[in-house]
Amino acid sequence: MNITRNLVAAVLMTIVTTLILGIVYPLAITVIAQVAFPHQANGQLVERNGTVVGSAIIGQGFSSPGYFRSRPSAAGAGYDAANSAGSNLGPTNKKLIDAVTANVEAARKENPNAPVPIDLVTTSASGFDPHITPANAEFQLPRVARERGMSEADLRSLVAASTEGRQLGFFGESRVNVLELNLALDAQYPVAK
Repeated sequence: MNITRNLVAAVLMTIVTTLILGIVYPLAITVIAQVAFPHQANGQLVERNGTVVGSAIIGQGFSSPGYFRSRPSAAGAGYDAANSAGSNLGPTNKKLIDAVTANVEAARKENPNAPVPIDLVTTSASGFDPHITPANAEFQLPRVARERGMSEADLRSLVAASTEGRQLGFFGESRVNVLELNLALDAQYPVAK
């Protein structure tokens, strides 16, 4: 008799908690987020001329030399949303060392006299970091200016205008959102055809 009552109580408690925590709570949070923060709740999508071109919070690859490039991605074959993750390789792993060494050599060919920023040659933990450091943007500046046929000073001003400071003035470091910088670049200095 006592066992049956305990079993019924356990089953009812499972059903109630599943309904509350699995359905009611997620729906309530979704409604609150959609009402209070719709842009953030929908992925902070960036649109140009009515077309979604990316997200302000998810990195994407740019391969054209006339654009600033994002931090390398270890997600799948690179920026693969179905396989989001870092490489999980430790700092002494030969595969990681070889990849970073190859990235450094490629970067030095592009800009041999400048120090190579760490975020230019290493991947982020998520594989989708939308930001680069101002040093990374500065390193890429000569290539982008050359490809766009513009002065480095003008491009440097655009990078400075696109640089975000620390959050709340003290969290994190200064950073540049690559998608937003490239969109500003296209708007102000279109690629010559």
